[in-house]
Amino acid sequence: MRARTSSVLAASLVLALAAGPLAAPAFATPPSPNASAASGPGHRTDGTNGSDVLDEAALRAAVDVVPDQHATAALVRVGATGETWRGSGGVRDLATERPARANARFRAGSITKVVTAATVLRLAAEGRVDLDAPVQRYLPGLFTPEFRKPISVRQLLNHTSGIQAGDSLGEDFEEVYAHRFDTLTPQRVAASAIAKGPEFDPGDQQRYLNINYTVLGLLIEKVTGRTYAAEATRLVLRPAGMRHTYFPGTDPRIRGPHNRGYQKVERPDGTTELVDVTEWNQADRWAAGDMISTTADLERLLTGLFSERIVPQPQLEEMFTTPAGLPEATRSAGLEYKKVGGQMFWGKSGSRYGYSALIGGTRDLSRTLVHSVNSTDAKSAERNPVVDGITAAALK
Repeated sequence: MRARTSSVLAASLVLALAAGPLAAPAFATPPSPNASAASGPGHRTDGTNGSDVLDEAALRAAVDVVPDQHATAALVRVGATGETWRGSGGVRDLATERPARANARFRAGSITKVVTAATVLRLAAEGRVDLDAPVQRYLPGLFTPEFRKPISVRQLLNHTSGIQAGDSLGEDFEEVYAHRFDTLTPQRVAASAIAKGPEFDPGDQQRYLNINYTVLGLLIEKVTGRTYAAEATRLVLRPAGMRHTYFPGTDPRIRGPHNRGYQKVERPDGTTELVDVTEWNQADRWAAGDMISTTADLERLLTGLFSERIVPQPQLEEMFTTPAGLPEATRSAGLEYKKVGGQMFWGKSGSRYGYSALIGGTRDLSRTLVHSVNSTDAKSAERNPVVDGITAAALK
């Protein structure tokens, strides 16, 4: 990246941030990519006779834009039949402007759900969980009489349970940031959700909510008699070779090498600043979103799952099957799909303040994408141009 002082970089980011709202990552159809060549970090390895499936120049250009007002760092891994591309850009932190760590750990957010779903499916393959059985059988005493209709384990997996969202530590960034070191346990989150009663009858709608996977975490612990982290590690992380991935629990730190995360904050006087949000207790996200990982490990998860090395058939089909009777549903057990350029891509995005991540690919692994972007407004509903640029360059 171009040489500049830390103070100039921070000032330029703050000025640019004042220009308008930012965007969040999404597993979505990308806009048309800007394919102009640009210098930047990247590495490609070919396993075919000179086949050039990936647009290396477009990928470099997409990574080379950071740091900017939308992101401070980006780590990207793209795979195609016979070749791969690896790239990183941006800074490790705004104070020193050191180059971003390519092997950094980061908060993977809702990609945790892929691991949780795979754990449940492994237990199903072992005959310890029946996907058609009501969760009330596994967790007696959790649900109130208002839940008159049984909720199957499968309906938790595909977000058709009808359970409402549980409590959180705040309604906006300012409030949750003030409580970032507090602990809200998954048990309290689940109890608060159940107390609200059902939103709709099981199977009638698909509504994506963390609470489904919080309850699945409780189910895993009840069935196995071990912690969620221990079982997810045994059944998914270890078979996938994810040696740098872990579940932090109440520890607010990111252990090991990492790039710091920042959140754009608008102050009452109209100024905008970037607040460091790296340290944060994510205990309430738990089986729905507290995992810390690397792009290399998430690539191992993606390829291991899709190649049937982690979850056996027929249980793996649950990850590629949307609920019957809901034609608009796009989510399955842990994944969701998008059609891009005539191809079906399956994957999952995730975000926590300061960090946005994505894994996805075609089922035959002819094209894969894993990225981590240190978004400056990771929880915004708006699109992030950095994320869009990377996705467009990778999937074109």
